[in-house]
Amino acid sequence: MEKLQQILQYRFNNLKLLQQALTHSSVTGNEHRNYERLEFLGDRVLGMTMAHLLYNMFPHDREGALAQRHVKLVRAETVAEVVKRLKIDDYIIAKDKETTQSINVLCDVGEAIIGAIYIDSNIEEAIAFVERNWCDMIDMADTGSEKDYKTRLQEKFHALKKPVPVYEVVSKEGSEHEPIWTVKVAFNDELFAFGHGKNKKAAEQQAAQNLLTKME
Repeated sequence: MEKLQQILQYRFNNLKLLQQALTHSSVTGNEHRNYERLEFLGDRVLGMTMAHLLYNMFPHDREGALAQRHVKLVRAETVAEVVKRLKIDDYIIAKDKETTQSINVLCDVGEAIIGAIYIDSNIEEAIAFVERNWCDMIDMADTGSEKDYKTRLQEKFHALKKPVPVYEVVSKEGSEHEPIWTVKVAFNDELFAFGHGKNKKAAEQQAAQNLLTKME
């Protein structure tokens, strides 16, 4: 459990909660000892947290676009991807290995851990966990029906017979685990915009979005 807590970047006050979050119903049908109740709670915490992050990160998106991003980021496949990337699946307690590789089980465990962190501490710690582990996927969760902002900006530059946009990293602040990138993109010396994000791609997307807004 020590190594897993290091991976999660969270130390539990009550280790039984972490063990419960990892325990599949094939081991015990007792809902106070397997992850089912914690998964129910974590699912709601994840949904609320992601809505909060998207609302702040994409201030110009309409409700429909935000909803499409939200669906992609909280779906089972995405949660399972986070769990696999953190190698949490190595710690799942189940009767057979095959069970631990199911996308639904991986998703349930991921949500259960969020719920366990929430109960063990507070909503702020649960939000921090989600932000750490989902931030690099947020900018990739485009709305599906619309082009991403960098592509749209490049097409606009091309239509105006301008060279492709150049993104300049202005700064990278904060800790190594939770950096804040600031990126600048310019149309000319008078018309430019900045973007901020948890990673370079997210900052570039926001800078492109802000410049498009100014140009329009």
